[in-house]
Amino acid sequence: MRSWLKEKRLKKGMTHSQVAEICKIDRAYYTMIESGYRNPSVITAQAVGEALNFDWTIFFENQCNETKPCGGGVNQSTS
Repeated sequence: MRSWLKEKRLKKGMTHSQVAEICKIDRAYYTMIESGYRNPSVITAQAVGEALNFDWTIFFENQCNETKPCGGGVNQSTS
């Protein structure tokens, strides 16, 4: 659950449907993003950030990828 996202939406007095409409996405998709079941694309993250007035890159903090491995790149093998 992205409770921080829910808090931002509620502070703006908006429903899932209203945010989704502004962002031009389905309400169900926004609900999945807020509940943490889906990660937004960059374009969607930017739209949600603009709609709710926050830095959209927060969606991508602490995520692992090829250039930023999980665990800080430490190999934890047990050979």
